[in-house]
Amino acid sequence: MATMAPKTVKDVAPDVFVKAYAAHLKNQDKFQLPTWVDLIKTAKHKELAPYDPDWMYTRAAAIARKVYCTQGLGVGQLRKVFGGAYRKGHHKEHFSHSAGGHLRYILQQLEKMGILEKYEGAKGGRKITPAGQRDLDLIAQRCAVEVPAIFLSANAEAAEEEEDEEEEEEL
Repeated sequence: MATMAPKTVKDVAPDVFVKAYAAHLKNQDKFQLPTWVDLIKTAKHKELAPYDPDWMYTRAAAIARKVYCTQGLGVGQLRKVFGGAYRKGHHKEHFSHSAGGHLRYILQQLEKMGILEKYEGAKGGRKITPAGQRDLDLIAQRCAVEVPAIFLSANAEAAEEEEDEEEEEEL
């Protein structure tokens, strides 16, 4: 496999980007954690709060990526995205929405940072600002992406073979 330099957030795997952007948010010190961050559950179908002390940075990075990919997401739609199965013992499982308070707080913090802004569409929600898009794309460009050989062009494969031959000659 060859490495490729990504240009946008959509070129990077979601888990890789979310980890990188969460670390960026934590190091930047602009995203302020609330006092209740260690006391809340993320949904009514969860028994405990998250184990990771930096879970809010990870959730904020995931929300920023979701809004980047789909403009106009609001709290209600994000509650559906982060929801899950609600099991009541022997009863059938039903879908349960995530809690909305922490999602609303994250959206407000990302707005204060200049990453998101209100969306003036029919249903409202949030959209990414040009500065926010630039910031997220810069983080995505720092992530290395492994690309299978079938997606490379013939010129790239020939160049890779030449590099391999040069390395073998040096040895």
